[in-house]
Amino acid sequence: MENSLQQKMTSVFLFVSLLILLMPLFSAGTYLEIFKPEECIICDYFVLVGEPTAISCPVHTLPVLPPDNLTWYKNGSATPITTERDARIHQREGLLWFIPAMLEDSGLYECVVRSLNHSNKKTINLSVFKNDNGLCFNGKMKFEQKVMSRNTGKIICPDLEYFKGEDNDQPEVYWYKECKPGFLEDKRLVLAESENAVLIHNVSVQDRGNYTCRMVYTYMGKQYNVSRTMSLEVKERPVQMRPEFIYPKNNTIQVELGSHVVMECNISSGINGLIPFWQVNDEDVDSFDTTYREQFYDFFTDISFLPFFNDRKGMPHGVAVSGTKFNISKVEVKDYAHKFFCHFTYGSQHFTAYIKLERPAQNIQGYLIGGGVSLVSLVFLILFIYKIFKIDIVLWYWDSCHRFLGKKVSDGKIYDAYILYPRNRERGLYSSDIFALKILPEVLERQCGYNLFIFGRDDLPGEAVISTADEKIRQSRRVIVVLVPEPSCYSVTEDVSEKHLAMYNALIQDGIKVILIELEKIQDYADMPEAIKYIKQKHGAIRWKGDFSERSHSASTRFWKEVRYHMPPRKNAPSSQLHLLPRDLNSP
Repeated sequence: MENSLQQKMTSVFLFVSLLILLMPLFSAGTYLEIFKPEECIICDYFVLVGEPTAISCPVHTLPVLPPDNLTWYKNGSATPITTERDARIHQREGLLWFIPAMLEDSGLYECVVRSLNHSNKKTINLSVFKNDNGLCFNGKMKFEQKVMSRNTGKIICPDLEYFKGEDNDQPEVYWYKECKPGFLEDKRLVLAESENAVLIHNVSVQDRGNYTCRMVYTYMGKQYNVSRTMSLEVKERPVQMRPEFIYPKNNTIQVELGSHVVMECNISSGINGLIPFWQVNDEDVDSFDTTYREQFYDFFTDISFLPFFNDRKGMPHGVAVSGTKFNISKVEVKDYAHKFFCHFTYGSQHFTAYIKLERPAQNIQGYLIGGGVSLVSLVFLILFIYKIFKIDIVLWYWDSCHRFLGKKVSDGKIYDAYILYPRNRERGLYSSDIFALKILPEVLERQCGYNLFIFGRDDLPGEAVISTADEKIRQSRRVIVVLVPEPSCYSVTEDVSEKHLAMYNALIQDGIKVILIELEKIQDYADMPEAIKYIKQKHGAIRWKGDFSERSHSASTRFWKEVRYHMPPRKNAPSSQLHLLPRDLNSP
């Protein structure tokens, strides 16, 4: 029995001891209820210089703590701010008072809340400001308030709950707009004294601006002004309008087979609950194809941000938009065969618009670009080939096609070329004689069929040289001048004077082309006759690079091809004429 009583007493003792140990936790739990999650790291307050202000601690939400549990400090100071009521800066009833605030009061302040085993600290930044020049407020220290147009708006003078008079009555509040009184004379404005507010009926954009409220606060026999400035912004209310389609507009869109597409339908309307819907083949889209997923929505927007409003004229800036959309995850061939209709009903009227899918036209831009590049490249290639093989191409054309072009009207010419070359009878046979009297006739006359007049071969003894040369040049289609580098060959002799005159006459004849042939490289034309220098500068010269062997007598060599290119077109002579031997140059 004694043992049982002793065990009960021991159990009671342990229970009481446990309660004693848990009591601080219950107490702590009770006090922790007064703390709320902090909404700001450093909270900002501002006040006009010379006016009083009262700052509350952001974590002190219930006035149940003893005064000693809330303490204010100047940032960086371990000394609490005084509680003396007659001090300009003091703490009273959990608030930090500045009566009045001075410019040097700007800075950081800390409030510390303590419980039995917990403390919490919060930092407040106070800004003491001056009014802007000529104004009753500072543009950077305003309360922002917003109202909707065509509604009843309210302008509230905030943070006046701590500034009751000594008789605990709320002092009268005076109102100003843009620092000027008298705006309350507008009948749309009503003063709500119990709320420290002004009501504005049928708000318009003209009501936006800066409103200042001011009251007189009396403390310990002294009066102080307390003012607040609110910046009022007026938001335009969407216009009630007859609903209409924004998109679609009975249009066709191009989509690739197998691609993903979103079909969207939007209507402009300020009417609640007016939602369009999609149908195809008189069925809801999700019934027509279970892979389609229709989604409804509505929102308020500024239509200037919507690309399909670009063609809208006179639309208001804000509209309520209702819409529906559905996804075609993978376009199939069957989807091109239908029109997708969007419907909505307004009153007794039914409105419909559709979208039709079509395959995009084949993109030929790449082909056009590729074809254009290929064509340009081909033209450049042809020009390049023509520049290199121009002579061969022209001669091939003459040889292959000229005979089929028919006979041309006679130009009255007898000779294809008049041959002029330097001669020196005193020193015997020169290379120019061999070239002009043997090689030229062999190739141009016998192989190519040209008719040449060679000065010194075809002129008759006793003929007047000047008149003969002039007449024969007029009867020739070309003048070939054979050049040698020895200036002495062009000394002013009767023979050279005749040639000079002939060349000069050739220059002034219409339609006669002069061909210069250099038997050797001529470095300097300074000692040449003026006519030759003129021709060389204007038309250039062909240089003979062969020798006087038989292999140089072939018309297929590069040199003779170039000479033939500058000669007039002519059919080849009969093959029977191609092997006739030239006349012996030494025969009389």
